Amino acid sequence: MPDKLIIDFIKHHHLLTLASSKDNLPYCCSVFYVYDEKKNCLIFSSDTKTKHANDFIANPNVAGTIALETKEISKIQGVQLLGAIQELKGEDLKIAKKQYLKAFPYARLMKPQLWAMQLTFIKMTHNKLGFGKKLVWKK
Repeated sequence: MPDKLIIDFIKHHHLLTLASSKDNLPYCCSVFYVYDEKKNCLIFSSDTKTKHANDFIANPNVAGTIALETKEISKIQGVQLLGAIQELKGEDLKIAKKQYLKAFPYARLMKPQLWAMQLTFIKMTHNKLGFGKKLVWKK
């Protein structure tokens, strides 16, 4: 499992910049997520009609970032992520939906299609621990 500082950072944020690629053409989008600590994955909603969903359906390998927005160098924190996307189904979907709707209750109206980014690599920059301090986790 990732370091507690990494987990705490991911759990206290909710906006992921997700980078996908299809036919060697990269694309980015922003999605709201919840972190499933037991499965070490990010759960998010995306319609299959979107470009990024079409990309990760064709190529499930993705990258992402979650960053604290600050201009103060000493406070810079963020994570760079690698993982693979999978569509949630069955019991996994039921559990994920409960987590997602608890965090984003208004999403009930949208009947969200949920996906999981199974994390395989995390690099955290944490300047509060020292300038340029990096914490790395790899599956």
